[in-house]
Amino acid sequence: MKKIFILITLFIASSCGDSFLEKKPLGQYSPEIIKTASGIEGALTGAYALLDGIGTSGVTTWHGAVSNWIFGSVVSDDAYKGSDAGDQPEQTFMERYVWLTTNTHIYGKWRTLYDGVARANDVLKTLPEVTGLDDVRKLQIQAEARFLRGHYHFEAKKMWGNISYIDEQLWDTSDPASVQIPNTEDAWPKIEADFQFAADNLPATQTQPGRPTKWAALAYLGKCHMYQGFPKGQPNVAHLTAAKAALIQVVNSGKYRLMDNFHDNFAAETRNNAESVFEIQYSVTAADGSGGNQGDELTYMYPNGPGGCCGFYQGSQNLVNAYKTDAKGLPMIQTFNDEDVKNDEGLLSSAPFEPYTGRLDARLDWTVGRRGIPYIDWGVHPGRFWIRDQSYAGPYSSKKQIVSKAESGKTGNPRQSTNNYRLMRYDHVILWLAECEVELGNLEKAREYVNLIRKRAANPGGFVKTDAGKPAANYVVGVYNDPWTSAATAREAVRFENRLEFAMEGHRFFDLVRWGIAVNVLNKYLDKEKNLRTYLSGAKFEEKHQYYPIPQQAIVYSTKNGQATLQQNPGY
Repeated sequence: MKKIFILITLFIASSCGDSFLEKKPLGQYSPEIIKTASGIEGALTGAYALLDGIGTSGVTTWHGAVSNWIFGSVVSDDAYKGSDAGDQPEQTFMERYVWLTTNTHIYGKWRTLYDGVARANDVLKTLPEVTGLDDVRKLQIQAEARFLRGHYHFEAKKMWGNISYIDEQLWDTSDPASVQIPNTEDAWPKIEADFQFAADNLPATQTQPGRPTKWAALAYLGKCHMYQGFPKGQPNVAHLTAAKAALIQVVNSGKYRLMDNFHDNFAAETRNNAESVFEIQYSVTAADGSGGNQGDELTYMYPNGPGGCCGFYQGSQNLVNAYKTDAKGLPMIQTFNDEDVKNDEGLLSSAPFEPYTGRLDARLDWTVGRRGIPYIDWGVHPGRFWIRDQSYAGPYSSKKQIVSKAESGKTGNPRQSTNNYRLMRYDHVILWLAECEVELGNLEKAREYVNLIRKRAANPGGFVKTDAGKPAANYVVGVYNDPWTSAATAREAVRFENRLEFAMEGHRFFDLVRWGIAVNVLNKYLDKEKNLRTYLSGAKFEEKHQYYPIPQQAIVYSTKNGQATLQQNPGY
């Protein structure tokens, strides 16, 4: 279902007289309008429309991007902010863990998510009064709206931890105080209830891409339990068992499979494929050219590469090093960062350069762009010519969110496309199940799941290739042939695989937090990276940074009877 911009036109009588005094205010709609079948469907579309994070008045597009490239990757060990030192320093504050309650990015994300909650609640509040719809469709609308409300609350929960959960019983568009709800109650049970209701009442298939199915709701329910699966870094068997129960239903449905080629999960030409469980639909068909992938516009190359702007979001050296493999094609989990993969930092694009010849996992070159390697169909990456400031942002470009020439520039803007964001994929489900099996003592089952992912990564048909049809680098990818007998070793292998599979997709930071290892991993990362990116010198990740600060403006707006109903997170 493409993002639709809804225009409600009010026809006003032009004659003078008493009727003139009864005109409805311009810029508003009558609540009666959405009590019709077409009206409630339009309101539901409006709730879907914020899935991409675009559309909240007064908030710039990249603040609320569903890809979370700032909040989930730049603040992790996956990526640098990119660009140069003077461009959007508020992002540099984010990367250095100087998290202020007044940061515009943090407030923009908050507004976007709670606007999504409000839109979903508008649907749920009005639905019982709607005429012209049968009970079957009403129930499905309710399930879709609750899925969306669950999603928006979930995203807020993983960002801030302590959040207000707002349902349609509390929500009242005519009373601003209706949303002044304390954030002291754990929201997880209510978020789970939304997804459970959706799973119980959504169909197994949908005729329109972008509408959630029963399986998408179950996958999200499993994800909720995964985010509660490691309190204080220790496994919670009850939550992991519940996660497994939900996720295995997705597997057993037979609806999904891993695509043959890893890159099929990121190419616009292969949207809504057999691996996609829930996909955010992008469109740039609106008259003003908005929509699409605006949230990721800044991540294109600058000034001479695809897009012509803006040079943000560049892969870290640590991430690139993680794709090194040993003689068996397995990741070098303990030693990957001891030596760097060779790069061209400091070299002009006209200077000779021989790319790294060591063994690599082939997923690297679909995840970042690097000198000497073909960059989709845009030609061989030339290095510095496509980088705004190598000395500041490093030598690696972003890649997963960049599209082919044919799919770019849909509105004349070379950075806009209709490439969707795959929020929930079958490979997510497989690796979450692998995590569960490790903690539940089924190490061999966990190895089986991980090897499914690695077999796909090892498929030569999915390697980046030169014009001559040969692999563009020394790709050596193997599977784990030896039995797993140590839970600690298996846990590391599963988590490392998670990073390799989903790098630069906005998940890494939140994974480190949910595993309870963010403090150790990120400070170890900073110890080396500060020598490569001097602006990271002095940066430190503290316990408080596992959750973002509640935006100060949100706290001010929560004031009721002279007291703020929202409490700030500890340490801010």
